Amino acid sequence: MNTLSAYLIVVAVWATTPLGIKWSGEAMPPWAAAGSRMALAALLGLLWLAWRRQSLPLRRRALASYAAALPGIFGAMGCSYVAARTLPSGLISVMFGLAPLLSGLMMQLIPGGSRLNGWHWCACVLGLLGLALVFNDSLLALFGEGGDQRTAALGWMLVAVTLFAGSAIAVQRVAAGLAPMQQTVGGLLASLPCYGLAIWWSGEGAGFNGDWRGLGAIVYLAVFGSLLGFYCYFQILARLPAATVALITLMTPVLALTLGALLNEERLALAVLVGAVVIVMALALYLLGDRRVRRGLKSGAPVGER
Repeated sequence: MNTLSAYLIVVAVWATTPLGIKWSGEAMPPWAAAGSRMALAALLGLLWLAWRRQSLPLRRRALASYAAALPGIFGAMGCSYVAARTLPSGLISVMFGLAPLLSGLMMQLIPGGSRLNGWHWCACVLGLLGLALVFNDSLLALFGEGGDQRTAALGWMLVAVTLFAGSAIAVQRVAAGLAPMQQTVGGLLASLPCYGLAIWWSGEGAGFNGDWRGLGAIVYLAVFGSLLGFYCYFQILARLPAATVALITLMTPVLALTLGALLNEERLALAVLVGAVVIVMALALYLLGDRRVRRGLKSGAPVGER
């Protein structure tokens, strides 16, 4: 699959995933819904590998790469499912829009990581402002009905986005040279024991409550969100910088907010909408910073002159 096709598939999948998470969480407890999605996706992935006569590498570097994917496949997804019980699907996508900024900040702590320029730092400050606006609405409602749950859910989403950004960097740093489907299936299989422990720890069980729309969402997310989505994601991750891949979230919040309003009758407070717009603006500014860095590298200009 060429890079453009994979990129567009990831955009479409990421735009619909928050609503799918919201609906699937209505059919089963959050950790069970996420675990069922990953288990079904892993099974389909194994069948795909068998059909293509590809093995699942178990050498040391491959195992390290599967482990590097765990914070994203288990941590970020599990936390997102917990948050989806309270947050609108569109807001989940907006929160994931912070991934490029967090990815860039993390790279500052890694030896040899790409350095941020002035545009990047301005984008980070603007992103924090947008996040503050999103949180402010929940903090003001903290003593109102559901306000404490909403604030906690935003906290879960911050953890999810941080794990997602860190996992992308870790997979790239391991550089195991795996095929995208091998990376996808290996990461999915590695996540299953973690989901089993999470289901046991939560005490909520794994029962299906009869919500067929939610069950359909689990199947959709297994096939498209986990299998095809992660396949394309790891494919472009192997070809593009992690921060550039995360910039897909520049488009998905708008699409996810629209889908949430049309299909799930979600309405966000004005402060949250303003915060979402500010976060998208921050992402656009970050993209501009990346563009100037690339131009500087081509022209041979020092970092400080970009």
